[in-house]
Amino acid sequence: MFDLGLSLEGKDFLLVFKRPKAILAGMLGQLILLPLLAFGVTEVLNLSPVFTIGVMLIACCPGGSSSNVFSKLANGDVALSVSMTAVSSVVTLITMPLIMSWVSATYGRTVDISLPVGNLLVQNLVTMLVPIVAGITLRHFKPKTAMGISKVLSKLAFPLLMLLAGLFFVGNREVIVANFARLGISVTAMLMAAILLAALLCAVFGLHSTERRTIVIEVGMQNAAQAIAVATSPFVFNDAEIAIPGIIYALMMNIVLLTYVFLLKIVRR
Repeated sequence: MFDLGLSLEGKDFLLVFKRPKAILAGMLGQLILLPLLAFGVTEVLNLSPVFTIGVMLIACCPGGSSSNVFSKLANGDVALSVSMTAVSSVVTLITMPLIMSWVSATYGRTVDISLPVGNLLVQNLVTMLVPIVAGITLRHFKPKTAMGISKVLSKLAFPLLMLLAGLFFVGNREVIVANFARLGISVTAMLMAAILLAALLCAVFGLHSTERRTIVIEVGMQNAAQAIAVATSPFVFNDAEIAIPGIIYALMMNIVLLTYVFLLKIVRR
């Protein structure tokens, strides 16, 4: 989130007004379509309440900062990607507590899981909004320093996410192995449906191919680290099992979207 802030300027937020169709299509896909898809997948596959909460948590997170890199690889609209990630990081401060409150009340009762909404709001402010604002501030006053830090952080983001996933796997390998097939199918089905329906949504809005590629990636690539942080936080859910879908999603998200980028390159040839 700090690295995302380092890449942001005021004009990135103004893009909402300059290109409202593209931003609206992306936000509809990310904030409404994805949670609905996650809910549908959990119902069809009859996931346990704990894993249902975990999958829904992924769908409620903002876009991942790595989506900007993926958009560049796909010859997408990087400015749109950065703006969408920034906007979703702010908007999900409100939408995540609202949706997860309902999810926890509906599915958490049977397994004694509750959501302290106030704690979730505070945690999201500390782990999302504060780092973004700090990054924007540093870029404004020390642009050269910000660029240097961003070059390092942007290269570390993906390896650190995989390190986090690996450490979590070591600590919870029995539960993960026992549920990998079902959860792998769940998050992959959600990803594939999100890609297809996001592309359809872009067609409905009449967006060009560069915008379409970007929005497909943004809708598919959620902030898995944020989902893991919320799930395992002692101030929020404090439940490692809720984080397991996020760990598996972090892996499948990169496999599916790298395949998408690879196929785009083949088609362009």
